[in-house]
Amino acid sequence: MISIQIQLSNKLYLRDPQQTKLGKKIIEQGIILIDELGFERFTFKKLAEKIASTEASAYRYFENKHKFLLYLVSWYWEWVKYQIEFNTNNIEDPKKKLKITLSMLVESTLTNPAVPHVDEAILHRIVVAEGVKAYHSKDVDEENKAGLYVTYKSLCKSLSDKIHAVNPNFPYAQTLATTLLDMSNNNIYYAQHLPSLTNIKLNNDNLSELKALLELFSCRLLQIESL
Repeated sequence: MISIQIQLSNKLYLRDPQQTKLGKKIIEQGIILIDELGFERFTFKKLAEKIASTEASAYRYFENKHKFLLYLVSWYWEWVKYQIEFNTNNIEDPKKKLKITLSMLVESTLTNPAVPHVDEAILHRIVVAEGVKAYHSKDVDEENKAGLYVTYKSLCKSLSDKIHAVNPNFPYAQTLATTLLDMSNNNIYYAQHLPSLTNIKLNNDNLSELKALLELFSCRLLQIESL
């Protein structure tokens, strides 16, 4: 089995948690705890108790729990981007590239054993339920200037480039890219918690209906018959 190392900006952390056993444990158990408690109830003190360590140990890696959430969300978006680039690397047809890319927005939600300290399925639940809190903050402008959102913007750029390759005359490639990313998460959340807000129905891990929605939305806007 190939081991995968996701590289993130060092501005997201004080010490790279992927370089130590304790750091990986903080990531692994932090994901589980946020999923269990929700971000508001999550604290480094509770995390320290869960990993049988001290609260100070978490603060050696992350300045605060907001930065920790931003790190986790950024990790997930970098993971999605990696999956997209890996699976489209040798594809020449722009429509097929976009089709695979849309699939990766959905299929990257499944757990991959190549990264044992991250359960991607649980992390995706956090991205769906809590991810917006990483960007919708009072300090958004300062954090953006500091480059803390570069991972998400890079993913959007990758997606918008593939949209533009399909239809170079479409004037809203960046807008469509962010809309598709939002749709891929929001409709899962709505289907799980607010079903009257979406037509999507979830069947266990089967997200084929969501994938079909993303493809239909893209084809109609890009004025093509299919991907």
